[in-house]
Amino acid sequence: MNMLTENSKVIAVDFDGTIVEHAYPRIGKEMLFAFATLKALQQKGHKLILWTFRHGELLDEAVDYCKANGIEFYAVNRNYPEEKWDGSVARKVNADIFIDDRNVGGFLGWSEIWQTLHPEGGEFLHQLRNAEAHHNYKPEEGGFFKKLFSKK
Repeated sequence: MNMLTENSKVIAVDFDGTIVEHAYPRIGKEMLFAFATLKALQQKGHKLILWTFRHGELLDEAVDYCKANGIEFYAVNRNYPEEKWDGSVARKVNADIFIDDRNVGGFLGWSEIWQTLHPEGGEFLHQLRNAEAHHNYKPEEGGFFKKLFSKK
């Protein structure tokens, strides 16, 4: 798997309704351009995490389906492959971007996602649509932790 570069990101991707159409617990039909876009994102150096409600045998089926279609995820429902998690607390994976059909406004579609992240197939471009709502996300100022631990 590729190492992260300055412009590459960790991207968490949902399965049902995002990679495939909703048919849970069965696996639905592939969403238009899903695997082509995921492959292109990996080629750009992004690390993909499968982030899904599925677990157990149903999760194994989803992972196998993706593998059969050319996608092997960096991690599955974890931040990194070796992470140990006992399932005793609710959690959210640590990703830069989440691609999910439950976004406000619904799923954009894989073509729109690609154009948003890599317009013209070029460099990574992801801009916050409402920067005011992300008052603790200011990379130019060092972000939340720099503010928290600064000696001002």
